Amino acid sequence: MNSYQLNLKTLLDRSARYFPDNEIVSREADGSLFRYNYAQFYDRVRRLANALNSLGIKKGDKIASFAWNNYRHLELYWGIPCYGAVLHTVNIRYGEPEIVHSINHAEDKVLFFDKDLLPTIEAIAHQLPKVKAYVILGDTIPKTTLSPLYCYEELLSQTDSNFCFEELEENTPATICYTSATTALPKGVAYTQRSIYLHASALCHTDVMGISEHDHILPIVPMFHVNAWGLPYAAIATGAKLVLPGERPKANELLELIESEKITYAAGAVTLGVDMLTILEKRPYNLSSLRKLHLGGQAVPKAIIEKFFYKYGVPIVQGFGATETSPMVSFTRIRRDQKQLSDDEKINICCRQGMLIPGLEVKIVDELGEEVPWDDEHMGELLVRGPWIASEYYNDERSLSAFVDGWWRSGDIATINKQGSIRIVDRNKDVIKSGGEWISSVQLENELMAHPSVLEACVVAIPHEKWLERPLACVLLKKGQNNTNMEGELIDWLTPKFPKWWLPDQIMFVDEIPKNANGKYNKNLLRKMVSQTLLT
Repeated sequence: MNSYQLNLKTLLDRSARYFPDNEIVSREADGSLFRYNYAQFYDRVRRLANALNSLGIKKGDKIASFAWNNYRHLELYWGIPCYGAVLHTVNIRYGEPEIVHSINHAEDKVLFFDKDLLPTIEAIAHQLPKVKAYVILGDTIPKTTLSPLYCYEELLSQTDSNFCFEELEENTPATICYTSATTALPKGVAYTQRSIYLHASALCHTDVMGISEHDHILPIVPMFHVNAWGLPYAAIATGAKLVLPGERPKANELLELIESEKITYAAGAVTLGVDMLTILEKRPYNLSSLRKLHLGGQAVPKAIIEKFFYKYGVPIVQGFGATETSPMVSFTRIRRDQKQLSDDEKINICCRQGMLIPGLEVKIVDELGEEVPWDDEHMGELLVRGPWIASEYYNDERSLSAFVDGWWRSGDIATINKQGSIRIVDRNKDVIKSGGEWISSVQLENELMAHPSVLEACVVAIPHEKWLERPLACVLLKKGQNNTNMEGELIDWLTPKFPKWWLPDQIMFVDEIPKNANGKYNKNLLRKMVSQTLLT
């Protein structure tokens, strides 16, 4: 067979040729919508490549983006890797030390950023000795101390669109993303042309996301986090309509986009799903176009899946993935032999992280490294390998403990049933080890959030003299709810669902549950807050 190179150029050329009139929509900072088509997008991507050449960028150079989900960021997604450079999508929600570390560690030479993020870049520029130029993603240059600073639109206007992308070798690095480590500086994962091509193709499988040219896709998950779960690549590859939510989108603005742009597939964090439900309780939106709402970042509580499905007719899907896995590893689906099940039974299936995506391998091992039975009872650490799974971190000695014999060690504790459906029980560092037995914080959180008075819940371990660790639940009640007698009510709510020794020793009512840069519950910070509260 032909030793054909799998690279992004092939996908980009196809969409421009076959779907030149298909639409890309981008929400602007003032709430207006910018619209253009694939032909115009392709023209600007090639102009960007010429602009990179004018800036002296060479193949293999690292280029940073510090931006929201918008059309200019999308152009960087394709123009930089197809040019042969490496796009580093910097997480704008990191703290200053993490931002500085990731830019310096990646050795970024140019930094593209959105106008509203200028103050952050100005504050750290003196700590970025390897960045040789800055480009503001706009049409004017504001007053600033940054130098040299270029205007994105001016750069594109000074070039033409005659750039011809090369057939890059498929193992050429294309992008790099950094993980959100809780106790140390972020770790980088470099993706190749081949890995992104294969991952994007996998997302188009009917048994996965089923992305097609018929779709109107809304990637709410940030483009600075694991390539927006691969959606910008799958969308452009298929010619789907792509709707980008722009700067600091709120839940009501996203619901408006779903309604007005007739979104068929949207993807974002579980916490965003909670915010959407809060808005929907106050004001109706037409969500009938949505064939799937993909929630992730953590296990989706059953209560959220039920509310979206039964009250608003929106099916929720989830899966398992991570920065190290591009990110998709598994995906929820209803098998042929499960089609006749009741809606309640199907929702129970959708509460799991689903089946392995074709092309990958997975195993769950116990503390001795032995594979556990497929009985959905034995727990172990989830390990993955495959063509879009990382084999190491970028220039980081932590690779030695995370990658073993070609397998990535996820650090997630899981079970698997006889049909091969994965259920994430907890993070290894979050599972509560009480008296030699394991208690799943995730399962307790999901049931607490099913209570009609609870908005969010997070369970952490606290030290115990006899049992070593015991669960403590931090609960954020819905507005208007009073916590008087609520602790007893919540314990009564949990009692029929869990063994007695699983029940939290204490429920602490909080005004806010802290979240990390990717919208997940920040249990590391929460443990510190709980510890300080208990000491006082």
